[in-house]
Amino acid sequence: MGTGMEAEWSRVLDRLRSEFDGSVFNSWFKPLALVNIEDGCAVIAAPTRFMRTWLESNYADRIRSAWKSENPSVSDISFIVLSGFSTANQNSGSEVLTEGGGASLAGPGGKAHHPATKNQPQAQKRAIEVRSGPENTSKSTSEFGAPLDPRFTFDSFVVGKSNELAYAAARRVAENKEVHFNPLFLHSGVGLGKTHLMHAIACAHLEKFPERRVVYLSAEQFMYQFITSIRYKDTMSFKQKFRSVDLLMIDDLQFIANKQSTQEEFFHTFNALIDHSRQVIISADRSPTDMEGIEERIRSRLGWGLVADIYPTDYELRLGILQQKANKVPEVDISLAVLEFLARRVTSNVRELEGALNRMIAHATLIGRPITLEMTQEVLKDLLRANVRRVSIDEIQRRVADYFNIRLSDLLSSRRARQVARPRQVAMYLAKKLTAKSLPVIGREFGGRDHTTVMHAVKRIDELRLSDSGLEEDIQHLERIFGT
Repeated sequence: MGTGMEAEWSRVLDRLRSEFDGSVFNSWFKPLALVNIEDGCAVIAAPTRFMRTWLESNYADRIRSAWKSENPSVSDISFIVLSGFSTANQNSGSEVLTEGGGASLAGPGGKAHHPATKNQPQAQKRAIEVRSGPENTSKSTSEFGAPLDPRFTFDSFVVGKSNELAYAAARRVAENKEVHFNPLFLHSGVGLGKTHLMHAIACAHLEKFPERRVVYLSAEQFMYQFITSIRYKDTMSFKQKFRSVDLLMIDDLQFIANKQSTQEEFFHTFNALIDHSRQVIISADRSPTDMEGIEERIRSRLGWGLVADIYPTDYELRLGILQQKANKVPEVDISLAVLEFLARRVTSNVRELEGALNRMIAHATLIGRPITLEMTQEVLKDLLRANVRRVSIDEIQRRVADYFNIRLSDLLSSRRARQVARPRQVAMYLAKKLTAKSLPVIGREFGGRDHTTVMHAVKRIDELRLSDSGLEEDIQHLERIFGT
């Protein structure tokens, strides 16, 4: 990591320090470390998953703005979880992680110096291995896996139609040593419960089979550990530790898209575990067939077992989640009318829904005002505005393709077979109804079609809804998926 990046990161921190009071800065910004800047994106490490989630929800825009003021070429930021470095931040300088995972500290004047462990490969490797240590009370899956969040259990997971298959499959894996489907592949958009289920599986499996070796980590952590093993010529140790586990869980596989070396190692690790009847569980933001930048041989193998989609929550599930969370805070009175209002208006994902409720609880606790509908609308006005018509055409296309069990590429192709043409018309209809995009824009998103094709599709679906009860039921179900 060059001294220029270190100096830039130090100036960004200075901007944040001047913008926020000392307690906020020390709690949320001081423990951070810069990992790298690549393709206009600054990768920032946080020591815990909770801190990463909070920063993404509350401070990402402020950090991005501060960075663009320092360097306009940095247009985006990304948070990852890396522990084992945060104690260095007790020094006066800011910490920057090198490509190999080691840490350097920016001292006075931005000049970098390295900690005492500079020449100790094992110490540097530990810097990128997310694990529970003396400062982290979360249960750990192994010495090289990520710590588990004890809040994410099956009991705290609210089940509805949108996630019942994924939940049932997760319970089956967690409660049995025998491999029933391998791999189990969970996919959904952001904040719909993939990571919750992954943690729940690991916690329940370890509780029932404490002798088993269970490893949970994100794909980015897998990649960083692999890169470090190459750097220190220790790939054999990397292979042995990952291929000796009983249950391997890798979260957010899309992170290794276009990372050819990492994909090569993942492919061989995956095959070795499957061949020895070891359970593999993968999560990603889309189905294997729709993952771009992932080798075909990997996508093919990911579909061998059970692929379970977690759809966006419907109103009933969102209300159930809010009620469960509200019951855990009995000292704060939250009326059913407020919960129903939130369930109807915050439809993007569960994480944002819980964040809205937490904001209301914090406001009521700190300010002392009762939680009313008027107060909710006032406190959450920015969030409520952001949730108006936020469905994207891309999301509509993926959900419709999944619902009708066709490939996304077929939906966008020129094929006119009925089993493809009708879902395409439904997707165009929903794109017109649920987004603010113009007809020409919608047409371009559907394989470069003319706007008159979209007009015809909308008119045709409107007519069929009156006479075809099956199609009407399909569309109502899809509308519930999108929270309308």
